[in-house]
Amino acid sequence: MTDEYPLHLISRRPAAYGFGGLDRSAHLREGADWLETMLGRTGTRLVPVWRSRSLVQAGPGGDLRAAWLDAAGHSGLVARAEVAVFLGEKDGIAHIGLDVSGLGEEQSSTLFSGHGEFADLRAVGPLLGRFDGSLLAYARGLMYWHQRHRHCGVCGSPTRSIKGGHQRNCTNQACGAPTFPRTDPAVIMLVHDGERALLGRQRVWKPGMYSTLAGFVEPGETLEEAVAREVWEETDIEVEDVRYHSSQPWPFPASIMLGFEARARTTRISRNDDEVEDARWFTRDELCRFHEFGNSLPRHDSIARRLIEDWLASLG
Repeated sequence: MTDEYPLHLISRRPAAYGFGGLDRSAHLREGADWLETMLGRTGTRLVPVWRSRSLVQAGPGGDLRAAWLDAAGHSGLVARAEVAVFLGEKDGIAHIGLDVSGLGEEQSSTLFSGHGEFADLRAVGPLLGRFDGSLLAYARGLMYWHQRHRHCGVCGSPTRSIKGGHQRNCTNQACGAPTFPRTDPAVIMLVHDGERALLGRQRVWKPGMYSTLAGFVEPGETLEEAVAREVWEETDIEVEDVRYHSSQPWPFPASIMLGFEARARTTRISRNDDEVEDARWFTRDELCRFHEFGNSLPRHDSIARRLIEDWLASLG
């Protein structure tokens, strides 16, 4: 892949947690001895995940960055990991994700002392560079999947990790069912009527925060239908002209957010369920002065924020 990969794939600013430029080098997952091969290479990095938390550290200038360990000096850590996953290569350097969730809190603190501290990626993600954020999100998502697929969904037997940690197979020879990392598709949409944007809020959110509407795609449903259904279910508003905007990996815990814009056919809001506590139309001026009303927009690393900002920019 070229140095420009992958930003030429999208014409607008890329969302956080994606477009990091990691070459996944899927062909290197195939050998049964992939781990030994990678550990034998110069410069191989270990990317630990502890109980869904990512290892980060402060850089020389005080900036926050992903913390990884040199594999050559930490072979014992690999042996203690519950799962090892080949993440890919960057500039020819291999990156291996390690699930070290089996370590106790004191053990974890001692082993990684001087290397950084484990933090919730949702809290530190906006402070990380593009490559670091995407790498940690990728590792976190895979570890979550491994933790929840230790047994076969067909016969209940234990499963084992193969192909560089990107597949688990049932150990029951009579079954042998394969399982692959899953990502749950969810649509998220900026609905507008030309002059106003439709935003809603959930009870569990901090007071005053509003965001775009969103929901999971159901079986047998197109993405456009999912957009229309979710908007109608939550606000009783009908939409048209559903257009794809962009996407974002969101491993909190295992989603891919598929962003859309849609034009409202109706504008009267009537909440159909209790999922949304409130939903309102907001003008450009109101959104630009949101904080003056005691309100706030979604976090900066979310595609919801990107949808809102891009819509505002389109109004000139």
